[in-house]
Amino acid sequence: MILEEIKKIIPKERMHINEPMSKHTSFKIGGNAKILVNIISVFELQKILKILKEEKIRIIIIGNGSNILVSDKGIDGIVLKIEIKKFEIQKIDSKYRITLGAGCKLGEISYKLADKNISGFEFASGIPGTIGGAIRMNAGAYGSEMKDIVNSITYIDRNGQISKINNKEAKFEYRNSIFSKKDYIIIETEIELESGKKEEIIEKIKEYQKNRIEKQPIEYPSAGSVFKRGDGFITAKLIDECGLKGYQIGDAQISEKHAGFIINKGNAKAKDVEDLIKYIKKQVLEKFGVEIETEIEIIH
Repeated sequence: MILEEIKKIIPKERMHINEPMSKHTSFKIGGNAKILVNIISVFELQKILKILKEEKIRIIIIGNGSNILVSDKGIDGIVLKIEIKKFEIQKIDSKYRITLGAGCKLGEISYKLADKNISGFEFASGIPGTIGGAIRMNAGAYGSEMKDIVNSITYIDRNGQISKINNKEAKFEYRNSIFSKKDYIIIETEIELESGKKEEIIEKIKEYQKNRIEKQPIEYPSAGSVFKRGDGFITAKLIDECGLKGYQIGDAQISEKHAGFIINKGNAKAKDVEDLIKYIKKQVLEKFGVEIETEIEIIH
């Protein structure tokens, strides 16, 4: 019944039954989702939420799948993959206000902005996610975070109600925001940036990319940095000092290039990654007496 109702809203090419989540996560890991739907408009999202409201069906929201680990059993429910694209620029005095759909990819945004001589987004250019996911976890790099550039965020709740909040109301913290705690779905954001020179912006983006290639194992599937930064310590440094670089369970390995990354060497299972995370936490606690916290979201 639910399936038939969704089919009235979503064309069949954007609706997938028993879809392998390994195709939708940067880890290339995960069992099947019962139903996965690619959402490209707020209208579609509202319609689907209305259909699902009265049914006790689990809803999982994903973007680019770059900060998640999906269990080997998959997802018993409906996955809504947010691909709402919007890119609008408004110049106000010397500033630029840019409205972005939650499904816009950070790397693509950075080059579009560079092309318009707009600076301030370079830090996010190498983060392999969407703007929605980046805001949800207050993503950051090179000393900047999303909270530094966000003006407002528009979201929809599970009842289909659309609301807008400002930067302060988003309660941004380190790798956290109100969206990590509430059942809200980000649909768009407005950021504020400044004028720059295209050549200098591109140069900075390339410098960050070079740095990423040199220091991170981007040649392997991963979910980025697995653990949060500690209070007064660098987690990856502690893992390294435990002598864990290269340690492997199944096809999941602690990167030899960066101890904060777990990589999929080919056919890693979610259980391999979870077991490795537990092992790392245990070793760091035993050696240094500190508990480290995961940054990636594990979906069972």
